[in-house]
Amino acid sequence: QVQLVESGGGLVQPGGSLRLSCAASRSIFSMYFMGWYRQAPGKERELVAQITSGGSTNYADSVKGRFTISSDNAKNTVYLQMNSLKPEDTAVYVCNLAWGAFHYWGQGTQVTVSS
Repeated sequence: QVQLVESGGGLVQPGGSLRLSCAASRSIFSMYFMGWYRQAPGKERELVAQITSGGSTNYADSVKGRFTISSDNAKNTVYLQMNSLKPEDTAVYVCNLAWGAFHYWGQGTQVTVSS
């Protein structure tokens, strides 16, 4: 019912910034949770940031103060602004939507932080 498409990943130097986008194929309504996860080789999948339909946000301790999740309902898009990037932020970042009984995942976008 909903397709999620991520974009904005790439290669960035430590201390740099990237903004990831997750565009939904349709408007989202009612209660939902939209999150950004990341998966790095040898590590468990981690919930990086989450935003609810009510506007509440949550962040992993490792990214607090550096990452900001936001949404633009007019564009059916959720963003993850990543600042002060560190090599340990390197991972595939995947957008997730939990909407009622339905769960949707994007295809993922690679973020590599390296000097």
